[in-house]
Amino acid sequence: MNTEDIKVCVLRIEGTNCEDETYEAFKMLGASPEKVHLKQLTSSTASTLKRELDDYHLLVFPGGFSAGDYIRAGAIFAARMKSALAKDLEKFVDSGKPVLGICNGFQILVELGLLPTIGKTMSDFPQSALYTNDSARFECRPTYLRHDNRGKCLFTSEIPQGKVVMIPSAHAEGNLKFPLDKQNEYVDKLEENDQIVFRYVNPDGDEPAYPWCPNGSISQIAAICNSGGNVLGLMPHPERVVYRFQHPDWTRSKECPDGPGDGRAIFQSVLNNVKKSF
Repeated sequence: MNTEDIKVCVLRIEGTNCEDETYEAFKMLGASPEKVHLKQLTSSTASTLKRELDDYHLLVFPGGFSAGDYIRAGAIFAARMKSALAKDLEKFVDSGKPVLGICNGFQILVELGLLPTIGKTMSDFPQSALYTNDSARFECRPTYLRHDNRGKCLFTSEIPQGKVVMIPSAHAEGNLKFPLDKQNEYVDKLEENDQIVFRYVNPDGDEPAYPWCPNGSISQIAAICNSGGNVLGLMPHPERVVYRFQHPDWTRSKECPDGPGDGRAIFQSVLNNVKKSF
């Protein structure tokens, strides 16, 4: 498969606001992304606008504030999708096709039961939650992430294990938590299954205090994947650093401003893996 043959569904509803940047990240790498409204997958639209999830090779839930983040962040988007497309979505994941959730998209994946998915493809109820940040406010800042995945995740195959990257965060509810009586059990299971992908670190790569871990997430977790490695939930925004000039230190680094930013490898990794698999 050639890169231009890879069809990417960038899924949106009202309140989604990062679909353009996400679309452009895939487009500049040569793929064929499309911005698709959820109604186009659920038949709630004209026949000429109808789309089928199975026609795409890659599904992306971009960032934003879907449905105003009422009830809980991502809950309404997830409920609409699960009520109409649960079987299609589970089939998509079981086939090995990748699913990416960025920020609000991560929250949607958790609400859908696609992450952390300990025991099955999609749980009936959420197994975790992304709570309000410990600071009790919206955090928008550069964040440093250490790549802790040992090779399972399709989205980070181009990033060496242990490498620290700068990917900015912008969220109010990024505090990953598990059932209170099973917090350590869940973290241990994710470690064992190689499902922890990124952790927040300070600029030196060490364990962070606030603000380097901007939300208080357990075990400083910034991103997790499912047990198959083809579903990734990531709180920071890689689509905002696909070029070097998007980094806050680009004028001091003396690197080529049009060179790759730290987020580009996430998009490149998954496209490379799709080309090998389909």
